[in-house]
Amino acid sequence: MSDKFHEESIIIKQEQIANGIYSMWLKTEQIASDVRPGQFISIYCNEGSRMLPRPISICETDKENNALRVVYRVAGKGTEEFSKYKSGNTLRIMGPLGNGFPISKKKALLIGGGIGIPPMLELAKELDCEKQIVAGYKDEIFLQEELKLNGKFYVATEDGSVGTRGNVMDAIKANGIKAEVIYACGPTPMLRAVKAFAIENEIEAWVSLEEKMACGIGACLACVCKSKDKDEHTNVKNKRICKDGPVFLAGEVEF
Repeated sequence: MSDKFHEESIIIKQEQIANGIYSMWLKTEQIASDVRPGQFISIYCNEGSRMLPRPISICETDKENNALRVVYRVAGKGTEEFSKYKSGNTLRIMGPLGNGFPISKKKALLIGGGIGIPPMLELAKELDCEKQIVAGYKDEIFLQEELKLNGKFYVATEDGSVGTRGNVMDAIKANGIKAEVIYACGPTPMLRAVKAFAIENEIEAWVSLEEKMACGIGACLACVCKSKDKDEHTNVKNKRICKDGPVFLAGEVEF
């Protein structure tokens, strides 16, 4: 990959927005200006023993100021390291990576589950159509106010403390939500349910798959999923999530 995709970014600000969930704005030279909704960046640890970068979806961009926002969950030593940094610290990043969501004028339903919620914000900002956004949370709510500004917003929580009790599909059914195109990002069980719902109702659906990655550029084949057709790179029915995705037409992949 060209060196122009690697940058030393500067942390503009970072804050904890929920238990274990952090929001970080990064100043870039070029990457933010090239971002499409649904893409991600790989962030390198400054601790030298952690060689592999951490892939994190892009939540929001400020293209005028060449800045981007990531919202991530502390899940291991790498993200724990990131959570300790302050304004003015630097992080080496690579991106923007992967294929984003296709932009449509159709009546849209955006579905995010857990840490799959953040990429829905940039998508909602860039879609110029009627938008309905359903977010599923296990416990604490985050990004609620930002999402409310960009579409009709619905919430599902496991304990029913906010919105519909249950998952995103329960909220969709409880509110009678209809759409012409679906965009979704979240855990695999959620995406399976979204795909089944889309097929049953004959709705175009695009899903962003979550997977652990190594290189982030499609070379190592560490993040593959089963596909309907053979991949030109491997000549087997696999797709590289980092390179061919992370966004796929739901009918093209099996998960």
